[in-house]
Amino acid sequence: MEQNAPASSERRYIVRHGAMRFLGDFGVEHPAAVYRRADHVIVQTPRGHEVGEVLCPSSPAAVAAIPEPTTGQILRCLTDADRQRIEAIRADKSRQFDRAASHIAALHLPMQLVDVETLFGGERIIFYFLAENRVDFRELVKVLAREFQTRIELRQIGVRDEAKLLADYGDCGKPVCCNTHMVAMPPVSMRMAKLQKATLDPAKISGRCGRLKCCLRFENEVYEEFQAELPPVNSQILTRKGRGRVLSQEILARKVLVEFEDGRRLAVAQDEILTRL
Repeated sequence: MEQNAPASSERRYIVRHGAMRFLGDFGVEHPAAVYRRADHVIVQTPRGHEVGEVLCPSSPAAVAAIPEPTTGQILRCLTDADRQRIEAIRADKSRQFDRAASHIAALHLPMQLVDVETLFGGERIIFYFLAENRVDFRELVKVLAREFQTRIELRQIGVRDEAKLLADYGDCGKPVCCNTHMVAMPPVSMRMAKLQKATLDPAKISGRCGRLKCCLRFENEVYEEFQAELPPVNSQILTRKGRGRVLSQEILARKVLVEFEDGRRLAVAQDEILTRL
């Protein structure tokens, strides 16, 4: 919420806004205004008036960490009237979705409607859709503009973006990462799953989008670092318990399974390895 404070220099904040959860560097309309983390605010962006959430004060380091940050101004904290307006927009969302889906079917367009976003100020309505190829939706835009009497924007998205718009909770029981803290969608490979010894069952390592879970990326650097410190499989090593061959690695435990010359198979910690032969 706002508080009075001396205006020594322009305050700026990192604000999250929009259905796609854009992040941007925002100034304040009133120099004395102070905002706190999690304050819900009305912001002016290049798209129009939107609802946003204050994350933290802005800094060069914070802005540098955001790919393609948006810009704008914080106008005010939400008022009771603003909240009523937001509820009215939400209540009308299903009607807008159904009408757009009906027009898509009537025009026989090869696209799947995913979500609808109406800006707080009513400057435009954005329809998000999936399609395998480019779609000529010019006639659809004309029809929707006539019906809703505002600017219409159609935006083609991918399956990861669909999860970002619609998904709620992941298998871990927490809100999906793409709809909370993630700014960009990182590439994830099956090699990461194999390195982390995750099950290779697609049903268990796929996220709500049907692609490999983004969380496989989060710990991958640690796994790679720890793995590089361990002797590779099939290499010969000398330990306090004797000489042997590495059968497998236990990366997080920082151990290797070793078959010794006398046939014993024991787990050996990294710090017990004297040398690699």
